[in-house]
Amino acid sequence: MKTVLMIASSLLLVGIAHAQEYNDTAMVLDARPHYEQVSVPYQECWNETRQEVRPQRGYEPNSNLGGAILGGVVGGVLGHQVGGGHGKDVATVGGAIAGTVIGSRMQSGNAERYQEPQEDTRTVQRCAQRERREDHLTGYDVTYDYKGATYHALLPENPGRRLPVHVTMDVSPR
Repeated sequence: MKTVLMIASSLLLVGIAHAQEYNDTAMVLDARPHYEQVSVPYQECWNETRQEVRPQRGYEPNSNLGGAILGGVVGGVLGHQVGGGHGKDVATVGGAIAGTVIGSRMQSGNAERYQEPQEDTRTVQRCAQRERREDHLTGYDVTYDYKGATYHALLPENPGRRLPVHVTMDVSPR
């Protein structure tokens, strides 16, 4: 049994010993740049001029109506407190009229005067995402000769006139 195992191990070692590996060089026949088109995003911006109508703050005619009503009510109540008999009625009406006038004037004094809307011209920057196609160098299509046979490879760099090659030869008996 030991003899069979030793013969099998020897045959295996002989088979491995017949594979040869070494480094050599090949002659480069042609090396052309290889490009691929890629999409490149970019941002494009421009200015636009816009006309805008801006309303002005202020009061419209009769916008002091609330002040007049409130002033009339308060003046009427205060006038009713003064006097007696027929004079009480006159004081109530007089107070209401005076309160209406005073309330209206107070409301108008607090409000801004009405102004026409104004047109504004403003410049606004607008931007959009765009894409353009560009050729990017991805490597070199290389044609080379090794021992009379022509080969092709896509390499990341231009190898120059000579190309290092790694050779594995199987010289085991068949």
